[in-house]
Amino acid sequence: QVQLVESGGGWVQPGGSLTLSCAASGRTFRAYAMGWFRQAPGKEREFVARIDWSSGNTDSTNSVKGRFTISRDNAKNTVSLQMNSLKPEDTAVYYCAAHRRKWEFSKSASDFGSWGQGTQVTVSS
Repeated sequence: QVQLVESGGGWVQPGGSLTLSCAASGRTFRAYAMGWFRQAPGKEREFVARIDWSSGNTDSTNSVKGRFTISRDNAKNTVSLQMNSLKPEDTAVYYCAAHRRKWEFSKSASDFGSWGQGTQVTVSS
């Protein structure tokens, strides 16, 4: 099992930027794909972005392509989500997640076995 702690959420005006960070501990971080998910009020949790164990592959949902960038630092056991050109519809609680299995890159939420506590991102004027 891995423990995940997110930070960096907050309030920002439309068009602004935020960077979310996630610190991992408890197992071999560099062997697992990582992801970011979000959940808006009254909606189901949705996939935002993922990155494989070596940063060789990344993927994101269409609504954030070109605006959000996921990255990781295996030396520091951290994964980040740089969010630019934020929109009100990006408002949600954002969760960091670690894949259940080594060396796999699937993106279903059920494939991620460890989750952070979530950090609120609010985009409004």
